[in-house]
Amino acid sequence: MAFLSLFLHVSLLSWSAWAKVELTMHETVEVYLGDSAQIPCQYSFTDDNNEPSFVMIQWFVRAGGNTSRMRIFYSDGHQQMVDSNTDYSGRIQVTSDQQGIQLTIQDVQLSDEREFFCQVNGLAAGSAEGKTHLRVFAPPEAPVIEAVPTGVSVANESPSKVASCEAQNGFPKPNITWYRNGMPLMPSPGYVNVLILLTRESRGFFTVQSTLEYKVVKEDKDAHFSCEVSFFVPGAIRTVESNSVNITVHYPTTMVELWKESPQGLVKEGDTVELRCQGDGNPPPPFIFSREQEEDVELESSGDVLILSPVSRKDSGIYQCRPLDVDRYTDIKGEMQFSVHYLDPAVVIPKDSEVMLKGEDLTATCNALSSLKTSTVWYKDGKEVGKGNTLHLRDATYETSGEYICEVIVPSLPALHTSGSVHIIVQGGPQLTGVDQEVRMEEATGRMVNLSCEARGYPLPSISWNIIGSQNWYEVVSKANEHMTHSVISVKVTSDISAQCNASNDMGTEVKAFSIKAIPRVTTTAPFSPAEGSGVIIVVIILCLLLLAILGSVLYFLHKKGKIPCGRSGKQEITKEKTTKDDIVVEMKTNTKNEEAVLLKAVNGDKQGPNDK
Repeated sequence: MAFLSLFLHVSLLSWSAWAKVELTMHETVEVYLGDSAQIPCQYSFTDDNNEPSFVMIQWFVRAGGNTSRMRIFYSDGHQQMVDSNTDYSGRIQVTSDQQGIQLTIQDVQLSDEREFFCQVNGLAAGSAEGKTHLRVFAPPEAPVIEAVPTGVSVANESPSKVASCEAQNGFPKPNITWYRNGMPLMPSPGYVNVLILLTRESRGFFTVQSTLEYKVVKEDKDAHFSCEVSFFVPGAIRTVESNSVNITVHYPTTMVELWKESPQGLVKEGDTVELRCQGDGNPPPPFIFSREQEEDVELESSGDVLILSPVSRKDSGIYQCRPLDVDRYTDIKGEMQFSVHYLDPAVVIPKDSEVMLKGEDLTATCNALSSLKTSTVWYKDGKEVGKGNTLHLRDATYETSGEYICEVIVPSLPALHTSGSVHIIVQGGPQLTGVDQEVRMEEATGRMVNLSCEARGYPLPSISWNIIGSQNWYEVVSKANEHMTHSVISVKVTSDISAQCNASNDMGTEVKAFSIKAIPRVTTTAPFSPAEGSGVIIVVIILCLLLLAILGSVLYFLHKKGKIPCGRSGKQEITKEKTTKDDIVVEMKTNTKNEEAVLLKAVNGDKQGPNDK
């Protein structure tokens, strides 16, 4: 190989005076870390008539950190080979086409950012060499921003550290720019300082750290700071912005506000009230709470919160709070007034229960003392029976009995409500249900009949039965509740029965009578169809009506023709000629020709003989 190289070199020197190779390569090739890189090498020989039969191609790479070169590929007309024991053994591939050759590098690493040389030697046809600088890019991780955990005081005369930003594992080195509310912050003496720390990692990546020093003012309490990292990629520059952070700014208190945190809306007795005091200073100072009526008495509180639990109506008033770090005689304070509303238990008159006679009137009242306007509604058995503080019961009946509940509510504060009740008892004699005092019925003998009796009254009436006409009876239902007694008996009908339900109490007695007429059972051997009998009757009625209509028409026709006089003689003639009437009827039933003959005879005055039928 050494002899061959020497021979080629001597030959190249002897022929270079009149032969030349034109070779073209890109100045740079850019590729992402881990991708494949293609480095083309295009060449041509100027002497088209003397195309070389032997062309030697070699690829070299400049060794890292020095100017020496290292071959990584060789080919000629007979063989091609990738040099072993280099960083590119097994990672490169060389392909050729009509324009030239191309070196492909697989899985590009950061260490591959160097110069690659393509050398073409055609011996007598000439030789040439070109180079391409391979550039490798690795985008950094998204920037991470952190604000200083402690506050920054506006009293500091020089810029203070407010935040730091870091972008890791980028190549080549990235840059960091700071922003306040979306506007870039440029270094300014006495106001903005930016400190940069660049670190080269062991794997070759760059990590850049930037610290922002800034002179804060009170308005910066609402400002948002962010950082942006910019970095190179193949053919472009890209940027990635971090999250925004808010810094804590310390400034003195100039205004204080006091308000009721909870509960929302009006306050009632028994509530837990939370008063909160807040100033515009930062950090918030501790506060002192007091009442306007007793400014020298400090109320026990926790920081900026005063809790009153449970409150009563005597806690109403004006409350104040002052920052602990200011003079108590200054006007820097907050105050508010709130009232504790109340609703006393309802008082119902009459109390508990009241007994009244049937027909009497009663007036009940319900009142509850309150700090707000109230509304009262009366209920009985879950239904509304009245509104307002007064309930009027007139002409009492047993339906009037029961428990009456008055509910008092505060419409503007529904949580405030109370109730009271009165139990009304209507006293009187028994009252049987049902409008009939005597019930009559008919039943077939042998059947069992149930008789029911209900009675209301106070005291609760008792029910007894008197049965006449049957010994076979017994009580099947007997129950009573607070308002009513109910009894049901079952009686076997053997004959006419007379029964009496007697309801009685200390106030009187009331009787309800039942009369049962026994109907003997009827047995028939031949069944009769009511539908069939009704049909026959209807047919007979229709036929009779048709016959009467026909007869009336004939008589009217004869009267119009003058054959039937209207005087006495006419009546006698009609009576005398009974057979003619019958003939007319018979002829009407036969056919039209006979009817016409009869009519002609009647017009001509002819009489029919017995044989003319």
